Amino acid sequence: MLLDTSCDMKEATLVLSDGTRFKGRSFGYDKAVAGEVVFNTAMMGYPESLTDPSYAGQLMVLTYPLVGNYGVPPFTIEPDGLPTFMESDRIHASAIIVADYSCHFSHWNGNESLASWLKREHVPGLTGIDTRLLTKKLREHGVMMGYIEFADAAIAPAPSIEDAAYGSINWVERVSTKDIIRYNEGAGKKVVLVDCGVKANIIRCLVNRGVEVIRVPWNYDYTEMEFDGLFLANGPGDPDMCGEAVEVLQRQMSRSRKPICGICMGNQLLAKAGGATIYKLKYGHRSHNQPVSEVGTNRCYVTSQNHGYAVDAATLGNDWRELFVNMNDSSNEGIRHISNPWFSSQFHPEACSGPVDTEFMFDRFIETL
Repeated sequence: MLLDTSCDMKEATLVLSDGTRFKGRSFGYDKAVAGEVVFNTAMMGYPESLTDPSYAGQLMVLTYPLVGNYGVPPFTIEPDGLPTFMESDRIHASAIIVADYSCHFSHWNGNESLASWLKREHVPGLTGIDTRLLTKKLREHGVMMGYIEFADAAIAPAPSIEDAAYGSINWVERVSTKDIIRYNEGAGKKVVLVDCGVKANIIRCLVNRGVEVIRVPWNYDYTEMEFDGLFLANGPGDPDMCGEAVEVLQRQMSRSRKPICGICMGNQLLAKAGGATIYKLKYGHRSHNQPVSEVGTNRCYVTSQNHGYAVDAATLGNDWRELFVNMNDSSNEGIRHISNPWFSSQFHPEACSGPVDTEFMFDRFIETL
């Protein structure tokens, strides 16, 4: 067991947009930040969640009380350019908020403490917060904006909540690649992956199935490229901010029946291209245990999820059907076209972290190529 020698903590407070204050202590980088406050009910997986680009602009509250006890794995890069244990090249969440941070960590793969990692990447972390009360408030009110402030006057105040307004920012544009990147070049079929904030394990799941992945920016016009299938990745924020991506997708769908698969944000973009509308969930789905049923079967899957928006299934066009439905709130969890090989899931079949029960979605996509 290793001791985090940096457990000397300053007083800090989470302030919600309605004025509610939660006093705690800073175990991460001492910086005041503002963002959308959301909660995740997973029991583990904070290295993967923190590096998931879909958390960009958000203050991530973990409901599991003990956090940090298994440390952080080493940041290593595989020969294919993908991180071994993380979901991107850096932390994307604006802050992490927990009930009880463990200054001791013990794990076979623990390379450093969560606190030292946060400080190295200049990301705040609060402990000593009543996360049960905070989560109840977010469930009753819905997600809301908030900011972290410090009693230490030497620390600059956070941007105003108005300036940090989550829904007014195109977060996809901020996290998407700016270049075209190829993985597994020269191997079999070619898949164009639209990077809206893609997690590394999505790329890995495709590469492991023997295809070449061509990763392009979120608004890139790929319609003239040579490829066998199109994959729409996950990403942060409001899909209605991604009009350029939808327009390119509609052009592709109007000229070709090539297979299309989407995950999370990809599900929403595919639905928008098919004429559907999107709405914001009250407090989103962020967990490892969301039950999802496959429409027309008696099968139900336990899924990993991280999204704050959903497809309004009632607005789907005549050529589209629901593929999956959430068993908790009946919200849409995936769609399919009735004749073309176009389908998607709102949940994350690649997991990382979470259950891998639905990784067959990648197999279904590969079979259509």
